[in-house]
Amino acid sequence: MSLRWADFLDIAIELDEHHPDVDPQYIRYTDLHAWICALANFDDDPEKSNERILEAIQMAWIDERD
Repeated sequence: MSLRWADFLDIAIELDEHHPDVDPQYIRYTDLHAWICALANFDDDPEKSNERILEAIQMAWIDERD
């Protein structure tokens, strides 16, 4: 399954598995963007992200931790 920017929850789950020691509440968007693009099954244009998308992924990641 390939991930695209709109797959907020699936990306959040992948990030949580790859970065279990990170508190997503305090992540910088530049780091978040790089980590998403580095996911093996991420298959979208890195230039198509924006702050709103990254914030939605961050919120999904925080919710995933609760």
